[in-house]
Amino acid sequence: MANYLLEIGLEEVPAHLVTPAINQLVERMENFLTEERLQHGAIKPFSTPRRLAVLVEDVAEKADDFQEEVKGPAKKAALDADGNYTKAAQGFVRGQGLTTDDITFKEFKGNEYIYVTKFDAGKPAAEVLTGVKAVVEAMTFPTTMRWGRHSFEYVRPIRWVVSLLDDTIVPFNILDVAAGRSTRGHRFLGHDADIMTATDYVETLASIYVQADAQARKAAIQDQIAQIGAENGWQVVADADLLEEVNNLVEYPTAFSGDFDEKYLSLPDEVLITSMKEHQRFFHVTDANGDLLPHFISVRNGNADHMDNVIAGNEKVLVARLEDALFFYQEDQKHDIDYYNEKLTRVSFHAKLGSVYDHTLRATVIARLIANDLNFDDGQQALLERAGAIYKFDLMTGMVGEFDELQGIMGEKYALIFGETPEVAQAIREHYMPISAGGALPESDLGKVLALADKLDTILSFFAGEMIPSGSNDPYALRRAASGIVAILADNDWNLDIDAILNRFVAQMVERQDTLGLPDEVASSLTGSVSSVIDFLTDRVVKELQDRGVRRDVINAVTKNDFTSTTQMFDSADALIAHTDDANFRDGVEGLTRIMRLTTKNPTDASVDPALFENDAEANLYEAVHPVADISGTDAVLAALLGLAPQIDAYFDETMVMVDDDAVKQNRLATLQAVSQQAKRVANFMELDVKSK
Repeated sequence: MANYLLEIGLEEVPAHLVTPAINQLVERMENFLTEERLQHGAIKPFSTPRRLAVLVEDVAEKADDFQEEVKGPAKKAALDADGNYTKAAQGFVRGQGLTTDDITFKEFKGNEYIYVTKFDAGKPAAEVLTGVKAVVEAMTFPTTMRWGRHSFEYVRPIRWVVSLLDDTIVPFNILDVAAGRSTRGHRFLGHDADIMTATDYVETLASIYVQADAQARKAAIQDQIAQIGAENGWQVVADADLLEEVNNLVEYPTAFSGDFDEKYLSLPDEVLITSMKEHQRFFHVTDANGDLLPHFISVRNGNADHMDNVIAGNEKVLVARLEDALFFYQEDQKHDIDYYNEKLTRVSFHAKLGSVYDHTLRATVIARLIANDLNFDDGQQALLERAGAIYKFDLMTGMVGEFDELQGIMGEKYALIFGETPEVAQAIREHYMPISAGGALPESDLGKVLALADKLDTILSFFAGEMIPSGSNDPYALRRAASGIVAILADNDWNLDIDAILNRFVAQMVERQDTLGLPDEVASSLTGSVSSVIDFLTDRVVKELQDRGVRRDVINAVTKNDFTSTTQMFDSADALIAHTDDANFRDGVEGLTRIMRLTTKNPTDASVDPALFENDAEANLYEAVHPVADISGTDAVLAALLGLAPQIDAYFDETMVMVDDDAVKQNRLATLQAVSQQAKRVANFMELDVKSK
């Protein structure tokens, strides 16, 4: 057994791309070795801002041999009347890389066919691993660049490559870079060095001031930060995302602390934290009560030499940011909300969609409709109206103009300063939520409704303006908005009919003859765009269910059922999954599927007339399904429907539905349609696959 080391040396890779890149390299290496039939042990990843590397342990001496018997044409098609091989036989063996001398005949299901045996001897590991070049070149990245006169694109220019099988170089070239054993150390503290054997990698890099193991480097950063906190009696706020980013910015970390003037503590905590975290990659600290302290902790990419200069430089940069923040904070309070709101009328939401102020007017109408469906009382409605009237005002403040990460957050702060109620202020902050996939959701009902309305108007307006995402192109983040809508509805179990709400919204605009800032050509497209918006939201449900690992047939059953509520889709999927192992699941689904197929092909307007029943099975099924209409809760409805399996089986055993007597036929279809209507409360059972269950 041997060990193989691959290191790709690069110019500094953006921190947010390092971890996805090394994970991709590990996966691609695993797939490559599997395809090449080269047995191996663990694949250990290593990464820094300047390198992506893997150490493949216990590599076999050679790839496994491969042997496969392949069946070809029937003997009668392979031989002509004179017993010579036909073109069909010759073409078959040629396609397998063999000749007619390799043909044998074997019987298969009563007929003779030609067979050939393919054999591929495993190549030595060193020969196989030259193909790693393709692994490196196949890597994909969200952003790429070219360098020199090359047309080849990569995340950053490749400067060196290490490729060692134990102590032997496995040669290949990427552009003008030849794979070898020479690596590079820390940009300022280290130097070039040769790696004598693959397993020397970590030790060699450590000697030239590079901690190659990302997890060990992260642990070292955590320990250093914790030590500084303990020495000063500070509580260091754990921030996993910031730690990950800092870890991918350094190769040889040394943590240090700095200070800033206490006067800046008059700023909201969020401003201070944003200035430290987002702009300087600093960790903030608090006292035992959780109050911010005028100190920070940062991590240097280097050793402790000249640390006083490093600390002073970092403090100077931070103070400049805080001075700006303090200035804007004081200046913003010299005006009122109306002043900022009026400015929104002159800020474009989009060239085709009016101003930001127009957008808030439309969203407020939608919010009102949602609130009505949720039975908001007069007090809640009044608070919602106020929140809707001002929820974007902070976009015009100096603070948000300088620190756009604080939109909504400063809206809440300033709203409270300007005398708005806490409920309105909270809704202003929460309407942006969720900020990202899986992000925190609004907590207040006002915030939830405002967030839904804001996102719904955004999607509907852009769809009506024919700015619809396609492929990976989504410049206005409409998919994120749709995912947010779906998440809020599901989290609160709100079965809102978004289709009806949006259609009522459009109808109000028509009735009032007010397009609320939309050009006529866009406003006229709103009605036709509603169904596309609903499909768009349903697509988000599909993706969420896929991410949860839900079976495709279950996803189809709940998303192809004309549900008016995305929340109902999730409820139905959960119910189907929960009952999959029930003893009567398969029989119940098969019976319901048969009914739905029959009624879909043969719809009827008839009502059930028990007087037309001709056997007990008809009466029993009708009596059994009737109480289901009074059951609430998807899980309970499904359980009741599955319980109908005996009555459905008996019904079809004893009853011919499509009889000549039209009155009897329509009555029987009406009975089955009553079952189908209840089934549709759960799913489109025709999409379920229970044959393999």
